[in-house]
Amino acid sequence: MGFGGCLNWKSEDLSLIDTNSSYAVKPEHIGDVRKTRFKLRPGRTLSQRKWQSAFSEDGHLDIGVVLSRIQRGGVHPSIRGVVWEFLLGCYDPNSTYEDRNRLRQRKMEQYGIWMAECQRMESTVGSGRYIIKPVITEDGQPIQDLSSQGGNASEPGEKTVSTTENSQHFEEALAGTPPLEKTEVNWKRTLHQIGLDVVRTDRALVFYESEANLAKLWTVLAIYAWIDKEIGYCQGMSDLCSPLVILLEDEADAFWCFERMMRRLVCITSLCPIVD
Repeated sequence: MGFGGCLNWKSEDLSLIDTNSSYAVKPEHIGDVRKTRFKLRPGRTLSQRKWQSAFSEDGHLDIGVVLSRIQRGGVHPSIRGVVWEFLLGCYDPNSTYEDRNRLRQRKMEQYGIWMAECQRMESTVGSGRYIIKPVITEDGQPIQDLSSQGGNASEPGEKTVSTTENSQHFEEALAGTPPLEKTEVNWKRTLHQIGLDVVRTDRALVFYESEANLAKLWTVLAIYAWIDKEIGYCQGMSDLCSPLVILLEDEADAFWCFERMMRRLVCITSLCPIVD
């Protein structure tokens, strides 16, 4: 879905819409999770139609109208992701469609650069898998552990390596390997911590029955931990990131929303001004 492009939506369809649809709960956990009290309100909720009409012909967003609607009746589930991109400051309401398309392309490319950088250090990043056990010692020595990754190793098209073959490659890789930089060691030491939190995050949700979705959340957090070395990763960040990963299909979009959220949270806790 584009910045202002939305499906047609009518107020008379409100009774047919499940406001919990974005966060479907596993049957065995239905009794454990409280349902939202949020209800769609005709004439008050920011609907797809009202969202689309808030944009000018060239793409400027009337943020005042949008905020008024949100305050009065919340946001229609189908547009929550794209609305968050504006609320968190990923895109300037005064920008045009063309401006945002260019900016989004640059952000996609930058995310790809960071992912490639992380993949050179740890191949699990962006592979559809995630790490749940330590991969490196405190002094920077790699740990050989074939069970350190989460995900299904027998997925179609995924290469499996025998223990003997893997051990041989591991020993060859260690021979003559220069010491790792401290920043890389610190980052690699957080990867399994991220994984342990990821597998515990929102486990009642159907969304996280998918290993690919668990890996998506892990990858976003792993890349963020690398590019923001001052913050890195701490417990609780997976809970903040999870709704964005669920609402935004594209991983790069979810990452940039999370980056903006963290920027604002850091400024709030340190009482510093938010600079765009």
